[in-house]
Amino acid sequence: MIKFSEYSMSDRLLIIYAIIFLSFLYIPVLFLPLFSFSESQYMMFPISDWTLERYVTMWHKTKLREALFASLKVGFFASIISTILGILVARAMTRYLFPFKQSILGFIMLPIAFPEIIMGVGLLIFTIFVGLELSLITVTAGHILICLPFSVLILISRFEGFDKNLEEASLDLGENAWQTFLRITFPIVGSGILASILLTFTISFDEFL
Repeated sequence: MIKFSEYSMSDRLLIIYAIIFLSFLYIPVLFLPLFSFSESQYMMFPISDWTLERYVTMWHKTKLREALFASLKVGFFASIISTILGILVARAMTRYLFPFKQSILGFIMLPIAFPEIIMGVGLLIFTIFVGLELSLITVTAGHILICLPFSVLILISRFEGFDKNLEEASLDLGENAWQTFLRITFPIVGSGILASILLTFTISFDEFL
């Protein structure tokens, strides 16, 4: 393990800058849950009166509890399905050559470019136009559409650094494509898959529009 003193001056400054930047970004966010235990209506520090009243009140409100469970269900299925689709898209984009490859990738990335309110209204109009009943299923489908580009971006970067010779060696040794994916590909790109699930779940959980 390399000690901090062994880094060059430029690397030390870069590390210090990264620590300051991340601290500035995340420390205020980490304080927010603490203020939820305060009796005061204002964000005041240090906290003098601690309470669980807000959480007890929230739990007894049926609508809030149902909304929380609905968001968790939608986020879970949207993150899993969008990540599975993202794996297929990323693998195709990094492994194969086919017509209109860049155009297809650009089309998949379109939801990132559109404002959220436009996407929400557009999906609502489309759902009503085709005669689908509005439910958590249609909400989940919309969230998959919005989350998929983020999953693809993460997984493409992971698959691009993947050594294809490892898969070819596995196939030459008698494994089929599915076994090769489970034993070779999945462990190597697993960190990217986990990152995709966590990011898409966060996006879905926060995506009210």
